[in-house]
Formats: sequence, C-alpha cells, structure tokens
Amino acid sequence: MPSSSPYNGFLQYFYILYTTSKASILTIEGDMVNHGLYRDPHFAVDFQRRMAWVDGREMTLTRKEYQLLLELVRHAGEIVPRDVLLMNVWEYGPEIRTRTLDVHIRRLRRKLGDYGETYIETIFGVGYRFQPCKEAREAVKYGAVLRATA
Repeated sequence: MPSSSPYNGFLQYFYILYTTSKASILTIEGDMVNHGLYRDPHFAVDFQRRMAWVDGREMTLTRKEYQLLLELVRHAGEIVPRDVLLMNVWEYGPEIRTRTLDVHIRRLRRKLGDYGETYIETIFGVGYRFQPCKEAREAVKYGAVLRATA
C-alpha cells in the first residue's frame, strides 16, 4: 500500500489515538471494533470480556441481547437490515416472520436508559442503526488532534 494512501492516514490517526490513551478507545470511523473496546462518555462495550456499561454501571444482558448489541455496534453508523440481524443473531432465514427482534431492541433500549433511543435508531421498513454518541466522536477527534500536535 503506498504511503500516500488515505487508508494510511486513517491508520495513523488511530495509532496516535490508541497509543496516547490509557485504554484502547474505539471511535466508529471504520471497522476498528477489532481493538475489543467501544467507549464514549456514556456507553462502553468490552467485546473480549462480553461486558457493557452505561454511565459506569454494568448492564445485565442476556446472551441474545449481547449478540444483538455486538452486531449493531460492529456496524455502527450503518443501517443493518432486519433479515441480517435475524440471521446473524438467531439464525432465522428470511422466510421467518417474528417480532423477536423488536422485543430485544426494546429491551436493549430500556437497559440503555435515557440513551436508548439515541444509540439505537429504527429505520422503518428496513432495520436498525447504532448511532455512536456524536459528542464522543467530536471529543475524541479534538483530543487526538491536540495530542498529535502537542
């Protein structure tokens, strides 16, 4: 990959962010979920330990709620169609008609408290989208710029 590639700049941005923080901070600016942690001012998920927190309080999640949350966060900012979520979390084919997904989304939103509707957006007739905290993205970008230029 040539050094002038936009991808290299992307990686350098995350390297600066990663190496200047005490923990691996994941901002949803690409597929960086592999670092194993998503964190913003209100919500955090540790993918390796299978734990999630809202405002510092650990969330109690069922296995399917966790799998659904993981699927949404992995595709943060993207619309994930209902049939994809049903297949990846429950292994249901497109011919299955069920409200299971809607029930689990409602439970996740309830467990996310005041942030439930903010983080999990319904795209009517299509699916759902996990929306990273805009406040967090701006704060992390600003902090990374300060660190990079300091």
